[in-house]
Amino acid sequence: MGLSACEHPSPAKLTKPSVATSAGNVGGMHALIDAAKQEGALRTIALPRDWANYGGLINGFQKKYGIRVTDEDPLGHSEDEIDALRKRGNGPTAPDVIDVGDTFARKAAAQNLLAPYKVAAYDSIPDTQKDAQARWSNNYGGYISIGCDANRVSPCPETFTDLLKPRYKGKVALEGDPRRSATAFDSVYAAALANNGSFDNIQPGLDFFAQLHRIGNFNPLSSTSATVADGRTPISINWDYINLHYADQLRGKGVNWQVAIPFDGSFAQYFALAVNKNAPHPAAARLWQEYLFSPEGQNLRLRAYARPVLMDAMRKDGTLDEAAAARLPTVEGTPQFPTDAQLERARKTVNEGWAKAVSG
Repeated sequence: MGLSACEHPSPAKLTKPSVATSAGNVGGMHALIDAAKQEGALRTIALPRDWANYGGLINGFQKKYGIRVTDEDPLGHSEDEIDALRKRGNGPTAPDVIDVGDTFARKAAAQNLLAPYKVAAYDSIPDTQKDAQARWSNNYGGYISIGCDANRVSPCPETFTDLLKPRYKGKVALEGDPRRSATAFDSVYAAALANNGSFDNIQPGLDFFAQLHRIGNFNPLSSTSATVADGRTPISINWDYINLHYADQLRGKGVNWQVAIPFDGSFAQYFALAVNKNAPHPAAARLWQEYLFSPEGQNLRLRAYARPVLMDAMRKDGTLDEAAAARLPTVEGTPQFPTDAQLERARKTVNEGWAKAVSG
């Protein structure tokens, strides 16, 4: 009787998708799927198809549920996503969901922009990788790495120290502006760790990029798959899963993209998923979360070299794609993560100091 009541809540206890904090609130997964199919659409933002297998995930979601996915501004950054939530309110063009660096997820939660929602796998997500109020949960992650076009650069750099060598003049790019891009922000953090900084002190990372700029090695162009392919950013600091994907994607186009995880600045971090509090398609938004935290969604991440947040749990229950897991680059030690307070201080330091570091 207890199990039956849990699976089939009484009608009086059911809620609308727009306020549901779990699939059970709307009557279970079947009811959530039906409601999402009735909406028929999902609006996303800043999801490049070559980023952590979003191409495969969008295709899989559309095929499985018949729900059309529209992605706005694929090359946007975390701050652009938060801006869209804040400025569009409950309008029809507001994004239903966001994918942001977890520092930006905390910011969005603090601004009351996110809807609490626990996916079915919520309890299996490590406590350090989710919001205690379920307003966001980390979904996938990786390590900051250095990608290099070996046909244009020889030898390729393998450490942050290497990037200061004169041979790399004008070649070293970031994925964006660290004040708006979580990837670029975490790259500054990694550079700090490589230069006697710490989670409490990101300033050496700013100093590193100031030096890189001063000696002429910093390339201010934001790196993308297009700039990597045509050689405009021959060295790119980015997540290992992005650089490894570039290596696969561009091999047939004659680009010999080499990837190194710098031992002098090993930095791991995850990206968070969240539902817009004013999502125009609230059921589809919640179903999208369920899909990306399902074994199917997590293994699609893994096949693009991104480390699923549920990797350990899936390995234990036998749902992990072990062949894909075996392709991940080897890293030493257990990854450590900055605390909320450390992230907040680091964010403030970067916001205040980046322009000065790379000006002139």
